[in-house]
Amino acid sequence: MISPGTPVYGVPGCTGGAECDIFAFDRNIKTPYMENYNLNIQQQISSKVMLQVGYVGSQGHRLFRFFDINQPNAQQIHDSDCPGALGTPPGQSCAGTVGATINSFGVAHRFGTPSGATYIFRENSTGKSSYNSLQASLRVNGWQGITSVVNYVWSRSLDNSSDGEDFVPNAAQPQDSTNPNAERGPSNFNIPQRFTWIVGYQLPMMSGGWQRVKNGWGVDSTVTLQSGQPFTLNYNAEDDYSGSGEGYDRPDVVGPIVYDYKKPSNFLDLSSFAMPCATKPAILNGTSPLTGTAADCVPGTRHFGSLGRNALKGPPFKQWDVALYKNTPITERVTLQLRAEFFNILNHPNFSNPVLPAFIADPASNVNQQTCGCGFTLNGAKTHEVGNGAYQIVATGDVGIGNPFLGGGGPRGIQLAAKFTF
Repeated sequence: MISPGTPVYGVPGCTGGAECDIFAFDRNIKTPYMENYNLNIQQQISSKVMLQVGYVGSQGHRLFRFFDINQPNAQQIHDSDCPGALGTPPGQSCAGTVGATINSFGVAHRFGTPSGATYIFRENSTGKSSYNSLQASLRVNGWQGITSVVNYVWSRSLDNSSDGEDFVPNAAQPQDSTNPNAERGPSNFNIPQRFTWIVGYQLPMMSGGWQRVKNGWGVDSTVTLQSGQPFTLNYNAEDDYSGSGEGYDRPDVVGPIVYDYKKPSNFLDLSSFAMPCATKPAILNGTSPLTGTAADCVPGTRHFGSLGRNALKGPPFKQWDVALYKNTPITERVTLQLRAEFFNILNHPNFSNPVLPAFIADPASNVNQQTCGCGFTLNGAKTHEVGNGAYQIVATGDVGIGNPFLGGGGPRGIQLAAKFTF
């Protein structure tokens, strides 16, 4: 029986200071909607050739995302680390004051929740997106046995949340729930440029003898080129570097971002990223080791990392598929087709977005020097770097979701097939 003022599902079991999660919906949540628009111009170049150029765009409104409404703000985090220097500005060192410390997970995360609840995730409809693109297509139909379609797309997709449930970190929940506007950036699925060329050629019919051997030959070809998809570096709960208690902090950017697209084992130079805090002087002068934990931070200086959401770019994708076939009529109604298909015929190496296969790109793990402290570069002290490691990509484009198309991205593959048509 439902009674006024009584929760329908009872009281969450977060008593005794236990840490737990609560999920809720904004009572004013709205239904998402989208607007789509386009303008295309077509030109018939000849009876067999047609060109189309157009603008295609869309906007998404009231998209689902969620915040942790119990996350402390920057001032609360600072005051928690600096009880002897309450009210001093966030980011200002309080080392040496009474009670200065670095709290671990959960300690600074229970504001206004005497029951002990830690995370209160509330789904809302404040997500927004926009997509703008130039799309061009050149079509050739049946010219000298050639059928061809060339497509090119130059586009940009922006949003502040790319899905409703945080399939990868920060796809729905902001790094800082008290500053959700800072999350606007490229969509997780943004591909700035994509080129495809599909062509088929049927050899002309020849007269004379051996027609079943000489005729029916053809070749199909597909070329796909596209830009890499964006990604973000997120620590995978190694420690509470920002003090927010969320566990998926982003690092600071402290140097130029350097990629090596030819070497997946050195894909991204991690010396340009650092923990989002000031490092203790004893570590900077070498008298104490860098542990890679939040204990390395000067109390009062913890903050949210400066790396923007989806500010990094994954590797591009390149593939050429070819098929050779022969059609042979068996009877008036039955035709046999023999096919030899070569996927990625050049055996070009394609690598997945760095978030795969773990669905997180963690700068403190999956590096090419596991003992170097990689990803924990000393903020503001580039000459005292502990590690010069690089984030490595460990999956090809055919692993996990997000690959360009089913079966795409793997090594060269050859397939033989026979098909009867009747």
